[in-house]
Amino acid sequence: MNNKPKLTSQNKKTARRLLSYVTGVYKVQFIIVVISILICAAASISVSLSMKFLLDDFIVPLIGQTNPNYTELYRALLVLAVIFAFGVIASFVYNRLMVNIGQGVLKKVRDEMFEHMQTLPIRYFDKNTHGSIMSLYTNDTDTLRQMISQAIPQMLMSAFTIVVTFISMIVLSPILTILAVIMVGVMIFVSRKIGGSSGKYFLKQQMSLAAVTGFVEERMNGQRVIKIFNHEKKSEAEFDKLNEELFESAANANKFANMMGPIIGNIGNIQFVLTAVLGGFLSVAGVGGITLGVMASYLQFTKSFTQPFMQIAQQFNAVIMALAGAERIFDLIDEEPEVDEGYVTLVNARKDADGNITECKERTGMWAWKHPHQEDGTVTYTELKGDVRFFDMTFGYTDKKMVLHDLTLYAKPGQKLAFVGSTGAGKTTITNLINRFYDVQDGKIRYDGININKIKKADLRRSLGIVLQDTHLFTGTIMENIRYGKLDATDEEVYAAARLAYADQFIRRLPKGYDTMLSGDGEELSQGQRQLLAIARAAVANPPVLILDEATSSIDTRTESIVQKGMDNLMKGRTVFVIAHRLSTIRNSDAIIVLEHGRIIERGDHEDLIRQKGTYYQLYTGKLELS
Repeated sequence: MNNKPKLTSQNKKTARRLLSYVTGVYKVQFIIVVISILICAAASISVSLSMKFLLDDFIVPLIGQTNPNYTELYRALLVLAVIFAFGVIASFVYNRLMVNIGQGVLKKVRDEMFEHMQTLPIRYFDKNTHGSIMSLYTNDTDTLRQMISQAIPQMLMSAFTIVVTFISMIVLSPILTILAVIMVGVMIFVSRKIGGSSGKYFLKQQMSLAAVTGFVEERMNGQRVIKIFNHEKKSEAEFDKLNEELFESAANANKFANMMGPIIGNIGNIQFVLTAVLGGFLSVAGVGGITLGVMASYLQFTKSFTQPFMQIAQQFNAVIMALAGAERIFDLIDEEPEVDEGYVTLVNARKDADGNITECKERTGMWAWKHPHQEDGTVTYTELKGDVRFFDMTFGYTDKKMVLHDLTLYAKPGQKLAFVGSTGAGKTTITNLINRFYDVQDGKIRYDGININKIKKADLRRSLGIVLQDTHLFTGTIMENIRYGKLDATDEEVYAAARLAYADQFIRRLPKGYDTMLSGDGEELSQGQRQLLAIARAAVANPPVLILDEATSSIDTRTESIVQKGMDNLMKGRTVFVIAHRLSTIRNSDAIIVLEHGRIIERGDHEDLIRQKGTYYQLYTGKLELS
């Protein structure tokens, strides 16, 4: 009994929410669909009901006549043809409208999903695989399409057909209807037994499909690693296991679903035979006023009465599966967005002769923090200089395990601050805290004297330029990828940024230069070239604070020397945070911070640390290696 798919209160809530998309946006169209389905059902029933009148009132009286008059029969057939034509038109209308409604709802749902996904914190993507998220846009939305475009209209049609047919059967013969009710009870019992098992496996099928999608997406991204370590056979075995689970759930789901049709159909056939036998017996006995026309219509009704029950039972599983997919979709839509309680904004500014800062609309090359004070209603402006300071800062990705402990450090405007340490020491975490991908548990981070929690996240991140070790390029031209750092950048600004990053030369050697189309994360380019584009992207943004997370780690030594010149140009006059694996790139840093297990163990410039002959000295001289 527990294996049966049931409409829980959560299912019903999800169904109402899903239907609100249909009735809200496409209210008029949906009303037309309901009316069209009703007309279609009525037309279908009319064809069956007409058998009684055609036989009893028009055909039987003409039997044995020498010169029969077919005029009335032709009129009846004409009326029947008109009714049938209305049914065909209604069927076309509701099917055509349901396509528009279904695809329109899916578009709206996908739009809401993607729009909301952009507001989610980085933590959400840390907890959920890319494949499982992709499954929401593909597998789960496809179940919604099937439900809206197929299941809902068919169930409405079946419900109308059952009601109208049942009323007609009672009118024709109350005695024969008792047999029909008994047979319907048998059908419901059988469909619940079989449908229960089918629904359980349909839900498992959706979960297995999401797992397979996630696995394939992960392996596609890591194909190089798989081949390097000869991991093909292991990957095949892992995929076979997941695929086997998908096979078992899908096979069982469809096995039970496919069993239902023949079983219900044969129960309907038994009902047909029993109705014919019982009706013939009652007709001969003269009980119930059963005529030839009544028998013909009633037998037709037995077919049209059982079929809707079979359709509802089959569509019920599709509805359960779609509601499960809808719940996962709505879980994403209802996920708490990234909280932003900041009220300090970044604005264009200018400074007069007395040093007073005022806001302006046009670009002046000067930026300021606009700080409204709630206590007295005043607004102050602080020039954006790039002064970043950490005060007794403690952070952990979970409250149970801290990654950084009591960090206190500062970077004055224009200074270059480098972080050195083994993997897991907390270098990248520090940079993630500066742009507020995560918030600290204790302590403060101040930016130009302002607590970064008070700064709107969008404005904070607009003031930061980041070049990551893992370069991400987007489908589009090289020009568009560089302009990603500043969407309103002119072509000349893009060219200047490329020259600054020493990317201009290789770009112009490409067949279409800056108009060269990139796809698949820039797979057409070498790793070094992709990194140069990432540097150019940061350069065009012209940020006062620059974060370089092992930006040159994937570039060969020769290219690195070229890039380093560009990097030096880019870093002039900016506050720079550098995470470096190659110590040669940070010798000229104003301060070098050596981290170990989330704590600062050494700090100073290159000469100071060499003289201390501590961890940095051992790393620099090769006596100790970064792990």
